Amino acid sequence: MRTVFGAGMLLAVVFIAGYAAAAADGSGDPAAVKSEDGKYYDKDGTPTYKVGGDGTVDWYTYSGFRRYHSDCHTCHGPDAEGSSFAPALKDSLKRLSFADFLEVVVNGRKNVNTGSENVMPSFGLNPNVSCYMDDIFIYTRARTNDAVPRGRPMKHEDKSDAATQAEKTCIGQ
Repeated sequence: MRTVFGAGMLLAVVFIAGYAAAAADGSGDPAAVKSEDGKYYDKDGTPTYKVGGDGTVDWYTYSGFRRYHSDCHTCHGPDAEGSSFAPALKDSLKRLSFADFLEVVVNGRKNVNTGSENVMPSFGLNPNVSCYMDDIFIYTRARTNDAVPRGRPMKHEDKSDAATQAEKTCIGQ
């Protein structure tokens, strides 16, 4: 358990450091600029999606689709559309920043009012989610803006060497 916690904490630091570095160096613009690691960023340095004219999505959007549907869709519904258990993430991201999204995924959240109790469990120690939080955010952001249709993206960019290395480092291979 101690090793997993250490890896989860390292992952959070890597995500936050990567986000801060991207924002600080001004990488990205409204047209989604690709960085050295193959990830796209907007003008504010927030990870974002890229969809080509032929419908080809970037690797991280495709990976996010896969990761979202392995862990998130059971509560948040297919394609981030929501369910009776949890809200539509495609709508939630209209209000949540990238940092807010990471906070909720890592630490969970509990909303209680007189009519209901909604609980989002923490996924900070689950490497199947924590190692791919950027990817899940990117995919969900693409769904928020209807940049990708419902269902599996038919075409995607190749996985970059940087993405492969980051995955191995996070998972511990």
